[in-house]
Amino acid sequence: MLKPTGIILDRGAKKLLINWSDGITHEYPLDLLREACPCVECRGGHEKMGAKPDMDSLLLTIPLVRRKSYEIAKLTPVGNYALTPEWTDGHNAGIYTWRYLYDIGRDLNEALKKRDEALYKPLDS
Repeated sequence: MLKPTGIILDRGAKKLLINWSDGITHEYPLDLLREACPCVECRGGHEKMGAKPDMDSLLLTIPLVRRKSYEIAKLTPVGNYALTPEWTDGHNAGIYTWRYLYDIGRDLNEALKKRDEALYKPLDS
């Protein structure tokens, strides 16, 4: 089972960095991490709770009215399997399991790479 070997909350850069036991490091922008909150309130129902978000949709989301905090006040470990961030607006219902964090980190990297490849194609193609 994958586990973090290091977790850094970089408030200045507004990102969470996690070093994983397989040697991979994922960076999570805090706004994306909040939008990917797995709790029932954020996912829209118990049947969707914990489901991985669609990264392409998250990358395209532009909130017109900011109703959520994208700053973490505190990170709390949940046993040996998860983290719960407490956001500065008080929201703390999301339990981000190691598997969930690893998967969204991987999916985010793939979505960003795909987006960059589409945006920066050579002129002759």
